[in-house]
Amino acid sequence: MRCAPALLGHTPPTDLIMGGKSRSSKRPAKAGARKRSKFRRADGRVVIIALTMVVAWSWIGVKLFQIQVVQAAEFSEQALDQRLTTQEFAPYRGTIFDRSGHQMALTIQGTTVWANPRLVENPTLTAHLVGASLGIDEVPLAEKLASDKSFVFVKRQLEAEQVEGLRSLELPGIFFESEPKRVYPNGALAAQAVGFVGIDGSGIEGLEYSYDEELSGVAGYLIDERDPYGRPIPQGFQQSVPPIPGADLLTTMDMSIQFMAEQACLDTIERTDALGCSMVVLDPKTGEILAMAVLPSFDPGDFNAYDESTWQNSTVRNLYEPGSTQKLVTVAAAIEEKAVSFDTEMVVPYSIEIAGRKIEDFGDYREPLRLTVADIVTRSSNVGTIMIGQKLGDPKLREYLHAFGYGQPTGVDFAGEATGVANVDPDCGSCTASAAIGYSVSVTPLQMASVYATIANNGTWIQPHVVRYIDRGDGDPEAFTPDSRRIVSADTAFIMQTMLQNVVDNGTGKAAAIDDYTVGGKTGTTLKYLSGGGYSENHIASFIGMAPMSDPQLVIAVVVDRPINGYTGGAAAAPAFGEVMEKALHHLGVEPDA
Repeated sequence: MRCAPALLGHTPPTDLIMGGKSRSSKRPAKAGARKRSKFRRADGRVVIIALTMVVAWSWIGVKLFQIQVVQAAEFSEQALDQRLTTQEFAPYRGTIFDRSGHQMALTIQGTTVWANPRLVENPTLTAHLVGASLGIDEVPLAEKLASDKSFVFVKRQLEAEQVEGLRSLELPGIFFESEPKRVYPNGALAAQAVGFVGIDGSGIEGLEYSYDEELSGVAGYLIDERDPYGRPIPQGFQQSVPPIPGADLLTTMDMSIQFMAEQACLDTIERTDALGCSMVVLDPKTGEILAMAVLPSFDPGDFNAYDESTWQNSTVRNLYEPGSTQKLVTVAAAIEEKAVSFDTEMVVPYSIEIAGRKIEDFGDYREPLRLTVADIVTRSSNVGTIMIGQKLGDPKLREYLHAFGYGQPTGVDFAGEATGVANVDPDCGSCTASAAIGYSVSVTPLQMASVYATIANNGTWIQPHVVRYIDRGDGDPEAFTPDSRRIVSADTAFIMQTMLQNVVDNGTGKAAAIDDYTVGGKTGTTLKYLSGGGYSENHIASFIGMAPMSDPQLVIAVVVDRPINGYTGGAAAAPAFGEVMEKALHHLGVEPDA
């Protein structure tokens, strides 16, 4: 039996090793290659996954570093801001006093009801109970209480007794907060002078608006941390700054005289069936305004219930043509310039033609009259006054109109004062003649009161004002210092005072006379100027005067809008003047001189 060569150590042929097709020699080589390929592919996936994870963790690390280190303070502040809430506390608004210390406007502690809807358990039932207690509509309230907000107002600035019943219910989500409330103890008295504030405590009209910055004070606040439901976080951040109260105003006004003026205006409206009445009471020696009466009036504590037209202080904002009360300036200027004297005689015709315009006098005469300047003032002659103005000359008349304050504000410390108009254009042929008798010019009642106060104060004009001083509580009150200027001499002023007294004693102003005091003044009656041009058939009646004539202490201007029963200044306005002047002088303790 022969043995295989391999078993005997015989080397196999070369073709079996290199080129043969023996399956036994090649199968082991293919299996190893596949195994190594699989390992290589698996190693690649592991590397990719590992690299991805390294990149991802590196990115997370970078972001964590950025958030926790680089932007830590910023995100911490943002998180705190989300937890912080700011609650503002309105300061107590300053009190407004009259000259005697009587309160005209003050601030009390009110109560505001608010809700956190997130804490309200039953919005419909809660709205029903709250609405019934406070007298508000429950339907819109229920919608507010069902919202996702954390704060809604229910009703603001209520009196303490108005919320007692609601407090006792202890409704979840309903809260009560103290809030200052502005009140006006005198109701409608001096309403246009005092004015009022809005729900946020800001002045809207009157002194409340004119001195809003001084009265307002500085708000305080509370900052604290709260959770998403609006509840304070124990031991959280908290910072509070108390409010600074506003300054007090001591005004020049006298509420007793204010009441007299408003009552007289009310009587005048009823007696003459007029649309309205306004009155200014002025101290000619100091420029202090003692009363600013405007009727119809309103209640500043419930101003929204009244028409906005009643809010306006017509004594400083409403313009009208003064008519014959303006003749004071024409005559005073002519006397000051020595164009005439009080006893200068003139032949006064019934009518006069100026630049093609015919101007007539009133009265039952038709033939020319020989009148002195004093007679012209007493009779309130239009033609005679125009003739005096011609002797003075147009340039001088324009100069004195400006000096007395026509066409410019008085500078009273009251917002919204009307400027007025002095239409004395040299190119207008008849305008200066019209201005001489109170047409072609427009003024406010305060401006005309200031004109007469100049004559009462011996020729020196004093700036009118409503506030004596501002008290900020620092022991150094800020006093109002009025401007002043001399317009005519004391001699001219004395002559005008004498002629004005004669108007009341013997002329058109007899209804202004009073028993205990000598009175001087002037009537005025004009047609109402229409805003679109021309005149209506209605009138403006006025009377402006002073007393006592031995040493004038008060000037009163009365303006009546569209009187029907007795439309002249002597019939409609003079009686109201006399009534208030007599009572006011007695009230101030002025000795009679009649």
